Amino acid sequence: MRLEAANLLETKGIQLRDPASNAFLWVEDFPLFLPNDDNTGLESAHHPFTAPHPDDLDKIYSHPTKVRSLHYDLVYNGAEIAGGSIRIHDANLQKYVLDTILQEDSSTLNHLTEALKSGAPPHGGIAIGFDRFIAELCNATSIRDVIAFPKTFEGYDAMSGAPAKLTNQELAHYHITTIPKKSLDK
Repeated sequence: MRLEAANLLETKGIQLRDPASNAFLWVEDFPLFLPNDDNTGLESAHHPFTAPHPDDLDKIYSHPTKVRSLHYDLVYNGAEIAGGSIRIHDANLQKYVLDTILQEDSSTLNHLTEALKSGAPPHGGIAIGFDRFIAELCNATSIRDVIAFPKTFEGYDAMSGAPAKLTNQELAHYHITTIPKKSLDK
């Protein structure tokens, strides 16, 4: 919304941003949990595996809405170009977050909690929106202007012809059966 307002003002001749600037910003200290849509509980602000900020760990059991997360975003000239987090690496904490705070059935993730019990080290990641970053560097109006192999609105890749229909032999190899659309409409 903020960027749309800035863009609108700049089209009216009010210069808000320096087009020659290269401003990077790390955004951190996001809340770990937010109220869900119907305000009946909490949901993860990023994902249910995001670790709590170590300085707020004691609050997770008493005031979970006051806990900051180890989630971070990288912003370039006002546009988010990357985001990630440090993950929970303690099995008991992960189970508590899922079962008690988020009220999810953690049994579907027993493989994860068992792996964490084996001594998983602190770990995390970041995903960079490379196309978005290049679009910002080039002052492109859309990432479609810089994507090497752009897709059509329907998701078709004109360069490679993907997605292509699979042959019956290819489908059989993977034990896949297709159902005609008419059967799905019933």
